[in-house]
Amino acid sequence: MEKLKVGVIGCGSIAQHRHLPEYAMNRNVELVAVCDINEARAAEIAETYGVKAYSDYNELIKNANVDAVSVCTPNYLHAPVSIAALEAGIHVLCEKPMATSREEAEAMIAAAEKSGKKLMIAHNQRFVPSHQKARELIANGEVGKIYSFRTAFGHGGPEGWSVEGKEGWFFQKEKAFVGAMGDLGVHKTDMIRYVLGEEITEVGAFVETNAKDFADVDDNAVCVLKTESGIIGTLAASWAYNSKEDNSTIIYGEKAILRMEDDPVNSLVVQYANGDIVNYQLGKIQSNDEGGQSNSHVIEKFVHSILSNQEPAVPGVEGMKSLQVILAALQSNETKQIIKVKAD
Repeated sequence: MEKLKVGVIGCGSIAQHRHLPEYAMNRNVELVAVCDINEARAAEIAETYGVKAYSDYNELIKNANVDAVSVCTPNYLHAPVSIAALEAGIHVLCEKPMATSREEAEAMIAAAEKSGKKLMIAHNQRFVPSHQKARELIANGEVGKIYSFRTAFGHGGPEGWSVEGKEGWFFQKEKAFVGAMGDLGVHKTDMIRYVLGEEITEVGAFVETNAKDFADVDDNAVCVLKTESGIIGTLAASWAYNSKEDNSTIIYGEKAILRMEDDPVNSLVVQYANGDIVNYQLGKIQSNDEGGQSNSHVIEKFVHSILSNQEPAVPGVEGMKSLQVILAALQSNETKQIIKVKAD
């Protein structure tokens, strides 16, 4: 079978730690091109992988003869780069948050539909085994009615692992558009929608910059979320958890409490109302500070969707629904009101 020719646009940390190594590992893929506005970085990565380097994404799209690209640029470029690639007949895997507005997200989805190419958003938390198991237990009624949840994603901030440190685009509002909420909060939003199997309909939020004086984006956010069936819960996203990363979620139901990524050994602990406890050791969630081989499952799912001509595991419309919750949180913080999430 002919291999899928792939290019990676943006050669920062997420490309270096996830996309590039996972494409290189995939036997159905041939990496052929990389692009970064930083020419030296593009050249270095190109040499490592034995591919061609570009400094302008339009040149890569026009000349690289690729079937698919990963878009790993700063957030403000996600939509323009993705749309340009889709219009050129190239499949797109875009990092999260997929865009900086609903309008941009809709334009990306429309470009994918028009071109007949795949658009997938890299929400890897759906592929974490504990989250998948929790979704299954909730869907089959094992947990009974769901009442509440709390979910958090926090670490010491991107300056610890981003290639540009404190000078990186993560901290610049015109490039990032949103800080910890876009970096981490959108992950947890997507995960909670996926696990509960419900849409979030209302959001109240406090979104602050109080930990990093060099940043002009949020670094701490706490949101209250309500779903369509009336489940209420909290979501925290932070770049100020300066010791241990927290990536945990607890769901409180009628028959059981589900604790995901909350215990150092058991990735899912189910505490039943009758006193029974079931521990699942399903393999740890991926974190930014781990070594070893990266397999977020995002790349393999994207490649599979192209080769089998199936809908991607996280299509554009799913990315947009998760983005809308983030947009509602920012609006809530600005207006000091509860915001209804716009339905389709």
